[in-house]
Amino acid sequence: MRLRNGLRRVAPAAVGMLALTACGGTEVPDGLIVAKPSAAPAHPYSGPLKARTPEQADEDSPLEGGGAALLALECAGRPHDAGSVADEGSGDDGAGSAAEALARQAADGLDDMPDRGYRVETRTGHRVLYSYDVAGRTRAAVIVAEDRRGWSAETYASCDPSEFRARERARLSILVWQDARGRPVSTAKVVSWMGAEHCDWQSAEFVTLDGGDDGRWRGRQYLRDPEGKLADIDGLSSTYAKDVKLPADAVDTGYRQDGRELWLARDKSWAYVRDADGAVERWPGRKEPVGCM
Repeated sequence: MRLRNGLRRVAPAAVGMLALTACGGTEVPDGLIVAKPSAAPAHPYSGPLKARTPEQADEDSPLEGGGAALLALECAGRPHDAGSVADEGSGDDGAGSAAEALARQAADGLDDMPDRGYRVETRTGHRVLYSYDVAGRTRAAVIVAEDRRGWSAETYASCDPSEFRARERARLSILVWQDARGRPVSTAKVVSWMGAEHCDWQSAEFVTLDGGDDGRWRGRQYLRDPEGKLADIDGLSSTYAKDVKLPADAVDTGYRQDGRELWLARDKSWAYVRDADGAVERWPGRKEPVGCM
């Protein structure tokens, strides 16, 4: 899905207009902004830096509030996430430069977006578009804006994390799986992550299959729980177990992650994960996702 449009032309920004290091302000980490991208964009963005969110993102969509950042994306698949930083609320003073505003947003967390490798794609008036590109196409975008308080992030949007480079995928809080040929698989099909520390679930791992990319749950979740932190959760198909035998009728999903293979019981009630040494674990399944508040 390619969201770029042919709206009015704005002048590309000169990278030299923005300082890559802060003086007496927020530190801009090395690598956050790339001064000389390895590949020029195939189609430089020519749209506005402030716009309404495209109509396909309704109120319940994970893309709600993405605005112009969504328009800047060039995804191979559907956009993954987007939003308005202003909607999330911030009473802080702005940063001293656009680069510092991007650094602040990266430090606060860009959800499942790259935390480095951005370039200045466009600057117009009091806004700057930072793009994270793969093969010359924008896979993540952050727009920062200047007002009386200074510079701050305004909107952001990203393609599915499977479209990022491997070195950026490895730095995400989620785990992107691959298919049997080593190609990254969309997180709408499979994704996993470690449990939240504030719920004392950091020893647990959650994997979701077929969660979709429209914010409407229709998938199934499986839980790795070696310390029994989730044993009391209702709706689990069984219990976690290690060193089990892979059933003869288990179905190989074809999904792989760091040498692990993901298999399912014939009725999909639980998952089996086999590691590179051949050891197999049984992960209980659940029809509804487990939440941590």
